[in-house]
Amino acid sequence: MEAGFRLQNAKVAIVGLGLMGGSLALALKGKCAALYGIDAQPATLKLARAKQVVDQADSDPAKLLPRADLVILATPVPAIIDFIRKLPSFIQKPCIVLDLGSTKRDIVSAMAALPERFDPIGGHPICGKERLGLENAEASLYREAAFVVTALARTTGRAKSAIRKIIANIGAHAIEMAAEDHDRALASTSHLLCMLSSALVLCTPPEFASFVGTGFKSTSRLAGTPSSMAMGILQSNRDNILDALQAFRNSLNEIDSALQAENYTQLELLLDQSRAAYQSLIEH
Repeated sequence: MEAGFRLQNAKVAIVGLGLMGGSLALALKGKCAALYGIDAQPATLKLARAKQVVDQADSDPAKLLPRADLVILATPVPAIIDFIRKLPSFIQKPCIVLDLGSTKRDIVSAMAALPERFDPIGGHPICGKERLGLENAEASLYREAAFVVTALARTTGRAKSAIRKIIANIGAHAIEMAAEDHDRALASTSHLLCMLSSALVLCTPPEFASFVGTGFKSTSRLAGTPSSMAMGILQSNRDNILDALQAFRNSLNEIDSALQAENYTQLELLLDQSRAAYQSLIEH
């Protein structure tokens, strides 16, 4: 039986101190032996040091990663994959690797190619904000959120113990699933919504700005997500997002057809069905 993971004895390095990485650092502060932060942005490092978000912060991975027992990758998907490929040049000892990427298939595939000294496991907390950056981070971001865990065939019990400890300490709850199932589900519940928000904003005349209320704001808020974040998701989950877009198009066509035909009985039925489906999804 493999030894369990002791978070309080671990040196943890978080790569990417934006919203997700910064919030994780705030939630884990004081709960591990050492907390390191790595980020390429000078302004982010300056803020991290000023607020003492981590014990040490640097832009050079070579200065901090060799000490780490656990590395957490909290950058956009393409950057995570690129960093996974570079990890062997920074770390020579056994090390657990966890990511927080919004898609999982490509990341898990990259993790599978790591040398044996690495113990990789995929993760994705289902939470966030449209406004990124360390200045928007908060320790409570993960509280009561679902945290998807996508283990690899090679993932050991120690890495699974590590992610369970992290999830417990940040107040989230775990959902274990395959990377393929995660990407298919998130295409409908998250990635599609970014596209719908963008389409809604693009088709709304700017002269209507005075009439924007809470309904429009809540429906369109994901259009405020930086394209740098969205593009990695779209590229790595393209097939599932296209399927989700087609399913949405089919539903929209049903509503359009009923309205075009002035079939208000059918339209009312569709609206009643959607209300029931909404309540079921939210309650679940």
